[in-house]
Amino acid sequence: MTTSAKPKIAIVGYGSQGRAHALNLRDSGFDVTVGLRPGGPTEIKAKADGFTVKTPAEAVAGAELVAVLTPDMVQPQLYGEVIEPNIAQGACLLFAHGFNVHYGQISPRADLDVVLVAPKGPGALVRREYEIGRGVPSVYAVQQDNSGRAEEFALTYCAGIGGARQNAIKTTFKEETETDLFGEQAVLCGGATKLVQAGWETLVEAGYQPEVAYYECLHELKLIVDLFYEGGITRMHEFISETAQYGALTRGPYVVDAGTRAQMKRILAEIQDGTFARQWIAEYAAGNANYKALKQADLDHPIEQVGKKLRANMKWLSTAPQTPAKAATPAADTRSEKREEAAA
Repeated sequence: MTTSAKPKIAIVGYGSQGRAHALNLRDSGFDVTVGLRPGGPTEIKAKADGFTVKTPAEAVAGAELVAVLTPDMVQPQLYGEVIEPNIAQGACLLFAHGFNVHYGQISPRADLDVVLVAPKGPGALVRREYEIGRGVPSVYAVQQDNSGRAEEFALTYCAGIGGARQNAIKTTFKEETETDLFGEQAVLCGGATKLVQAGWETLVEAGYQPEVAYYECLHELKLIVDLFYEGGITRMHEFISETAQYGALTRGPYVVDAGTRAQMKRILAEIQDGTFARQWIAEYAAGNANYKALKQADLDHPIEQVGKKLRANMKWLSTAPQTPAKAATPAADTRSEKREEAAA
């Protein structure tokens, strides 16, 4: 297949990341078609944004580069039933997360280029940074290079969404997938949530007011995360008191000790050997009963009831505009948005 300098692109899926990618690529001069299920929840949104919307099969058939931006768990069926039978010989297949390719749920045709481009920020930030002339850092990878130009296509796409403005980092499908899963499980989502809940429970069980415990263990976490985001651990030390610094340096290791590190290694091992992937695939196939129960337990945790009441009085949460530098929880948002709305 002869591919132009600016390949004709099909975006399959129009959730937060899909919409941001499509808008940025169009503004960068690319011919973009959006592939969505007719009558689906995002079809109206994409048409309102001025895009040509086709069925996924039609969009894929007319594209030189196909970006798959739907949830991980629907991608294997989507690929087998829609993409593989319709994607042109020698086209480029692009993912924003390597899960299905890395764990063998999708085995792309040998004639295709297969690449990955993953912005390290939520869709809203990807769009906003592009509009003001900057870009969200991205990683990219090449899994199959049938044409000899796969890396070029990945970087072209990355530039089109604004990611190349921040020195895109080359990775592999294996590294992106395994580090992504580890980060969200051990630190960003799983680790942070359980740390906050355990801290809150410890204070409440000791007789302190739940509201005060909420402020200390959850609410103020954003202040520290913002400092991390803006300037790393160095910036945090510049802005917290010496008392806080000394306490952190001497007591932090009480919490993250050799036992914690051992559990982190266990998490990583289960990601590396495929244990987590097999469990999640089986859970999804069985209807997600355990996942739904675990999630509901998180939503029903007493800290959520306390937080809901306190946040009702924080009027700035719904009225204050967010700037890119202050956008909250960028990493966590990225990970949720990689599992975009099922649009195909």
